[in-house]
Amino acid sequence: MIISQKAQLISPSPTLAVDAKAKQMKSEGHDIIGFGAGEPDFDTPDHIKSAAIAAINQGLTKYTPVGGTKELKNAISDYFKKQLGISYAQDEIIVSTGAKQCLFNALYCLIDEGDKVLIPSPYWVSYTEMVKLCGGIPVLVPTIEDGFVLKADTLKNYIDKKTKVLMINSPNNPCGSVYSKQDLEQIAKLCIENNIFVISDEIYSELIYDDVEYASIASFENMLERTLIINGVSKTFAMTGWRIGFAAGPKQLIKAMENVQGHTTSNPNSIAQSASVAALTQKDNGVLSAMVNEFSKRRKYMVERINSMKYLSCRLPLGAFYVFVDISETFGKQCNGKTINNSTDFAQILLENFKVAVVPGIAFGADDFIRLSYATSMENIEKGLDRIEQYVLSLK
Repeated sequence: MIISQKAQLISPSPTLAVDAKAKQMKSEGHDIIGFGAGEPDFDTPDHIKSAAIAAINQGLTKYTPVGGTKELKNAISDYFKKQLGISYAQDEIIVSTGAKQCLFNALYCLIDEGDKVLIPSPYWVSYTEMVKLCGGIPVLVPTIEDGFVLKADTLKNYIDKKTKVLMINSPNNPCGSVYSKQDLEQIAKLCIENNIFVISDEIYSELIYDDVEYASIASFENMLERTLIINGVSKTFAMTGWRIGFAAGPKQLIKAMENVQGHTTSNPNSIAQSASVAALTQKDNGVLSAMVNEFSKRRKYMVERINSMKYLSCRLPLGAFYVFVDISETFGKQCNGKTINNSTDFAQILLENFKVAVVPGIAFGADDFIRLSYATSMENIEKGLDRIEQYVLSLK
């Protein structure tokens, strides 16, 4: 079989080997603590599940418009108006099968062969591969020295005539950083000056801690027409499996994205769309705030424990539900005769010897780090961190 060149360009996820090993060990009866989860460990709220059941009973099980129902688009429009103070019309909104599809559709519609896409690094694993699939060139812009936040002074050094798109993610996966208004304003000015379009991934926008003020780059002057906001219900409402994402931006781009979607997946799930209307419009009786409070509690505990451990350090995340841990001081050290040379070694040795699964930082373009998710119970967090501490203390 002849595989296309574009498919061969796509790198396999560096996390697959560790993930497969963790699942195998778990199936063999080992007590594995997993810190890899990219989804809330809370159940979808009851009023959302009830809306889905009602949709089934009402026969709302047929095709919908490709870009989403009017009811859901209205709910999304109201949501953005309330959250960001931005008004979007029906033809400026698209609903897709998860935020990931929104991202891919947008890149496919924006990028021509050889166009460059600026991506702050560390980055979510699929950004670079999506760009390559669409014929673009991912250009990584470092942020580690600036607290995992993209700075305009750094960004300007990576812009050239082929630069077409900037992707930003705030709150950030894997680092948990949140961009300030000042940083976003400076980035916006640079994008306007250089005619760069922005894809702003805001999927974690409701998961913010310590009263940090949230802002979208789309809200700045002259940025509305050059920004596509990506969001969805998966993280905010614990609806990862429902597969509903949405995007809002210039109607010309939204129409192009809808055309692509019409020839690939067509409309998103009809029942999940009805459930998403309930998620965005009905009161949750404090479910979201309770989830955020619990995440914040776990976050603080995890950061305090990690920073008290030998060789390890991390920053306090301000959003999302991840801690990005610097493990570089463990490089060159050994555990049971095996040497740690990179994040993959660290993760594999940890899993094999101490039964804890983490995501190697190389998956996010940062080999000096590992990512831990605190979207798991406090009991698991305590047990898992105890094992990690035993691991680093055993290093020679």
